Amino acid sequence: MIKIVLSCAAFSAMLSVILGAFAAHGLKSKLSETLLTTFQTGVQYQMYHSLALILLVILYRQMPQSLLLYSAGFMLAGIVLFSGSLYMLALTQIKWFGPITPLGGVCFIVGWALLVAAALKGAN
Repeated sequence: MIKIVLSCAAFSAMLSVILGAFAAHGLKSKLSETLLTTFQTGVQYQMYHSLALILLVILYRQMPQSLLLYSAGFMLAGIVLFSGSLYMLALTQIKWFGPITPLGGVCFIVGWALLVAAALKGAN
């Protein structure tokens, strides 16, 4: 399971670099400044949480707790829902993608809260 999380984290980080370059070079002339900023926000949060997933893998190897795996699951869901909805909103301008974004934000918050819980549980 931990190899899957690490593979997903590395793939997600790589994809955020690709999407960031795509935004900077391919979308700059095609999207309004607001939509480009929306897309770039998705890229930033995807990278932050990809790195957080790598941190979770390292922590799991030091203190294997199921809370860390649940945290990783919520962060992965957050990447898909938060960043994915921002990408789709920016690229398609379909407004109903907007309400999906906060669900991804909630997943991020739950993921971080689970990390806090794991840290407190593992603290001596």
